Amino acid sequence: MNVLDAARRKQVVHALVEGNSIRATCRMTGVAKGTVLKLLADLGTACRAYHDANVRGLKCRRVQCDEIWSFVGAKDKNVLPDEQAFGRGSIWTWTALDSESKLIAAYHVGTRDAGCAYEFMTDLADRLASRVQLTTDGHKAYINAVADAFGPSGVDYAMLVKLYGEVPAGAARYSPPQCIGANLTPIMGSPEMEHVSTSHVERQNLTMRMSMRRFTRLTNGFSKKVENLGHAVALHFMFYNFCRVHQTLRVTPAMAAGIADHVWEIDELIALMPKPMAKAWGSLKRAAS
Repeated sequence: MNVLDAARRKQVVHALVEGNSIRATCRMTGVAKGTVLKLLADLGTACRAYHDANVRGLKCRRVQCDEIWSFVGAKDKNVLPDEQAFGRGSIWTWTALDSESKLIAAYHVGTRDAGCAYEFMTDLADRLASRVQLTTDGHKAYINAVADAFGPSGVDYAMLVKLYGEVPAGAARYSPPQCIGANLTPIMGSPEMEHVSTSHVERQNLTMRMSMRRFTRLTNGFSKKVENLGHAVALHFMFYNFCRVHQTLRVTPAMAAGIADHVWEIDELIALMPKPMAKAWGSLKRAAS
């Protein structure tokens, strides 16, 4: 009888965090699609729980926030009328990055509305140990969300709105217009304007698109279920924060932020699953076809 042993589980997880799709992971490891998705769900749930419980008391000084677009099932224009509900069409992942340690302090998968902005900012505020300087883009939902989460005098907050020129004639459809400037606007407190930036968190968007196949544009690797998107995001950020050595810092973001003392191995990620669940995985039958 074939079993999905510890070595095979490690291969699957390693393939997923390095940006491979579910089907590519199946081909590379010989593990059935349903088994890969079950492992992703179990481990993603465990990663989310660990992040929620342990990424707290952060001594950040400057935090940058952004939202990155993806979609589930179909793009908005192709979503059928009877499918108009959360979980089909556009989904936004909100991220908060410590610009010094590069740690993802908080994230939220949802829509791009005021309700999700409030949940995201409230979660971020609960994880911080001291006053921070906060920078976001010009999304108006942030203003009330930041005020509600931090209070009117609990944060130094500014918005950065980039200005773009016209798209040149004949330019490719997906070529971005040229950035010709930016408006920096203080909103609350006394932000230091020389540190008002979203460059680091926008660079993190590229890391997400390179490390999660679900976020790669113009492919058929997009998420088919919003739950699996959430699990993939949780696994990615756990790997990014605790396992992946940052090329500039030479340590992981978690080590730079003072919430870890070593570089985690994939085995340690897998060990986050509850022991009964991990034991069950050790004797799970691998589908032959």
